[in-house]
Amino acid sequence: METHQLLTLLKNRQPIVPKTEAFQTMCEISQSALRITAELNGRYHSPEEIRALFSQLTDKEVDESFTLFPPFHTDFGQHITVGKNVFINAGCSFQDQGGIEIGDGSLIGHNVVLATLNHDLDPNNRSTVIPAPIRIGKNVWIGANATVLSGVTINDGAVIAAGAVVTKDVSQNVIVGGVPAKVLKNL
Repeated sequence: METHQLLTLLKNRQPIVPKTEAFQTMCEISQSALRITAELNGRYHSPEEIRALFSQLTDKEVDESFTLFPPFHTDFGQHITVGKNVFINAGCSFQDQGGIEIGDGSLIGHNVVLATLNHDLDPNNRSTVIPAPIRIGKNVWIGANATVLSGVTINDGAVIAAGAVVTKDVSQNVIVGGVPAKVLKNL
C-alpha cells in the first residue's frame, strides 16, 4: 500500500486492523519516524537542521519561523502539519496517525502528549486502532504535561492548563484545566 492510500484511510477515520496491508504500511512508516527522531534526539542540531529533520519526518516543508526543542517523539510523523511561528518545547510525544494540525502562533509546552489513536473496546479486536484527528487552532497555548486525546479540536486563542487531560473540544479564548479538562475562565 502506498503512503497516500494509508493517509486517506486515516483521514477518513477507518479502523486499521492488524495483519492487513494498511497496518503493515503504518508499521513501515513508524520505522522511518523512529530513525529520524533518533537522529533528531541523538545529538545537538542547529535550528536550521532541526527544521530540515522535522520537514523530513512530516514529509512537509516547515516554515523558517518553526521552533522545536528536542527531544521529540512520534511513532508516525507524516500526519503532522504545523503553521507559522509554532513552538514545540522539549519532551513532547505526538501519536499522529489520526492527524495533528497545529495553527499559526501556537505554543506546545514541555512533555505534552497528543494522542490520535484509540483501540477497539472489544477485547477480541483490541489491537485494531481507530484514528481521529487533533486540530489545534491559532495562538493556542498548551501547558506542560497536558494530554490531548483523539478527535479533539482546540479553537483559536484557547489555553490548556498544565497537566490537563483534554477529552472534548475546547471553545476559542477560554482556559481549560483539570482531569478531565473543563472551562476555568473565559479570556
